[in-house]
This record gives sequence, C-alpha cells and structure tokens, in this order.
Amino acid sequence: MRLVEKLKDFENQYMFIHWATGSEYGKLVYAGDDFVEFNVINVDTMEYSETVLINCQLILEVAIGGFDIARIVAEMSSKISMD
Repeated sequence: MRLVEKLKDFENQYMFIHWATGSEYGKLVYAGDDFVEFNVINVDTMEYSETVLINCQLILEVAIGGFDIARIVAEMSSKISMD
C-alpha cells in the first residue's frame, strides 16, 4: 500500500507531517495521487496559518497520534465549543 492511499483514510484529521523542506502540525484536507493539501496550525495561537500543497513523493514522515496531536485536538475542540 502506498502512503497516499493510507492518507486518504485520514483526511480531515489533525496530524504532524515531515516533508523534504519542512515539518508542521495541522489538518490534512485532501490526499490525492500527486499532492496533499495540508492546513498548517500555529501551535502557539492554535490558528490556521497557511495552506501547503505537498508533493507526495517528498513526504518523509506522518504522525497521526501521540501526545502532541492529542493536545492540538483538545485545544481545537475547546476552541470550537467556545465559538
């Protein structure tokens, strides 16, 4: 199974992606055959700072769970309930 095929199962979820020129926390918006669309979150303000289109061949690592991801999900969830 290719990475992009697995990423399609995790669209609209928060994660950490490390690619050839950077790494960020954010929300996976779309996973296509040639690129992924990723909304980057500023972890200090918990605001979306930019949208990045990443070539699938440049993705080195994806973290879907863990302490940092759980913290981001919790903070984003509390922000949604306050709005």
